[in-house]
Amino acid sequence: MPLALVALAVTAFAIGTTEFAAMGLLPQVADSLHVSIPQAGWLISAYAVGVVIGAPLLTALAAGRPRKAVLVALAGVFATGNLLCALAPDFWTLAAARLVTGLPHGAFFGAGAVAAAELVAPDKKARAVAVMFSGLTVANIVGVPAATLLGQHLGWRATMLVVVLIAAAGTLAIARLVPHLPSPAQSGLRHELRAFRSGQLWLALATVVFGCGGFFACYSYITPLLTEVSGYATGSVTLVLALFGVGMTIGNVLGGFAADRALRPTVCAAFLLLAAALGLFAVTAHAEWSAAVTVVLIGLFGFAIVPAVQTLVMQKARSAPTLASATVQGAFNLANAQGAYFGGLALDAGLGWTSPTLVGAGLAASGAVVALLAWAADRRRPADGPPAVPVPAGEAREAAAVWGTP
Repeated sequence: MPLALVALAVTAFAIGTTEFAAMGLLPQVADSLHVSIPQAGWLISAYAVGVVIGAPLLTALAAGRPRKAVLVALAGVFATGNLLCALAPDFWTLAAARLVTGLPHGAFFGAGAVAAAELVAPDKKARAVAVMFSGLTVANIVGVPAATLLGQHLGWRATMLVVVLIAAAGTLAIARLVPHLPSPAQSGLRHELRAFRSGQLWLALATVVFGCGGFFACYSYITPLLTEVSGYATGSVTLVLALFGVGMTIGNVLGGFAADRALRPTVCAAFLLLAAALGLFAVTAHAEWSAAVTVVLIGLFGFAIVPAVQTLVMQKARSAPTLASATVQGAFNLANAQGAYFGGLALDAGLGWTSPTLVGAGLAASGAVVALLAWAADRRRPADGPPAVPVPAGEAREAAAVWGTP
């Protein structure tokens, strides 16, 4: 695999650390800025809003520009946003800075996934996407626990400054290691938007919104479940969450390999296995050892989906994949929001701490149903591209160069 993929993974590591470490630093932030912990939780929402807004907006603004320059600029904006967070004098300034920090998230992963696919042979595209996303999964093993520990001892601003340094290193690595990747000959916002005329693309996005909501329904409430049901001490939860990260990393790698060999079956199987693991967790959560094993399985199956779905969406967008790829990140954040919401409804209804895992199992199963229906519809069509959109000869040649002849 090219070293350029490592440069992309370094920035992905910084992004993952920033996104998830905030959850563990809420008490420190609340105490430092004199707000309640629930109010400090708005910082997580502000980042998510930034992702949803920034994915289409920044991708549209970058349309027609060389991908390497776009990646460097997006990584630079991310580093700057973290610096603004570290220097924020009050809560509302910090909230605004968190929103700014989230803006390049989706656009970076969208452009980065397309760039990663262009750097390797056609039969290794999903694995290349998985390498880039490995930075996100490794962040959950190393970055988030280390950032939380650092924040507890030196303050949350120190954590933000360290992330700034990592993001700056990633920006420089991209500038140094990623080769020149010119923008497509036919590019621009209207060109990218044409991909959304494909029903298959919308079905692929729907699998993310509904199916991946199952993962987040569980992950959002994993800490109280582990302490109240499994019997873990508060200090031990960090180790179990690191196991979650281990499962994510393994799943990301295996999902990339499997998707390169059988894309549709990988998507469907991953959702079905995730639904089974989430349903099983309602039972295994009652013992420490079985809870830990199931946590690894949920992380594994949950992130085996990521490179497969990302590759599927880019394939369905085919001649205009950048905006569609970035939109996947918005879909993941919508999945996060709805998973947490429905899991919270189950808790508010008094169904117990294991109820979010059963809600998650239902959501993951719905994602599997959508994926199976989309696969069945795909098998009835003679070609693997959006048939309603005529593709000029020049664009067809470009698509074949990127994705291989269908």
